[in-house]
Amino acid sequence: MGWYHLSLLFLVITACIFQQFTPTFQSLCDAGILLVPLVFLCSAVTVGAGPMLLLAFTAGFLWDAQHVITPLPAALLGNPEVYDNPGGDVKFGYSIVLYALMGFFMQGLQPLFREGKWHVSALLAGIAVFLYLSAEYLCVTFVRGDLILTHSLFLKISFTALLTMLLCPVVFWVLYRLAGLFHHTISYEGLARERNTAH
Repeated sequence: MGWYHLSLLFLVITACIFQQFTPTFQSLCDAGILLVPLVFLCSAVTVGAGPMLLLAFTAGFLWDAQHVITPLPAALLGNPEVYDNPGGDVKFGYSIVLYALMGFFMQGLQPLFREGKWHVSALLAGIAVFLYLSAEYLCVTFVRGDLILTHSLFLKISFTALLTMLLCPVVFWVLYRLAGLFHHTISYEGLARERNTAH
């Protein structure tokens, strides 16, 4: 593991900090920008499977630490005489699995990305965010036992994925800068030229 991989870990931690200050847009069904999944997805396509899994563990751990380890309000705990175990939500660590699945999804795009076609990776990063949010919602509702699909929920997930995807070029620019700084090769435009000259 080189300095580039360590810089990606630092980038994920930084995104986790800035995630606390990202706004939600009420005019877009309370959609927001998911910085941690964005940084992870863009980073996952630039590294191998081993570093990607380490990033998935780090991002998923930090994500769950922010969203899962929170005490329920007293109004939601219910009557303790009726509900012996009021913890009816997802367990800590489920995001690590979801992040790893998203990471493998992005790993499949590496041949295109390494030829310099980062815009395809940016587009599919938005699709991956949409799938992640959908899977997360399905996990939560499965555990709670109250699957409710509404038009506003679909719009919120869609707008969140779109807003997050729009920042992909910025994250890729940062990744290219880090790769140049630490002498890490993440794209091989020469492969495309060799294929063209071969034909």
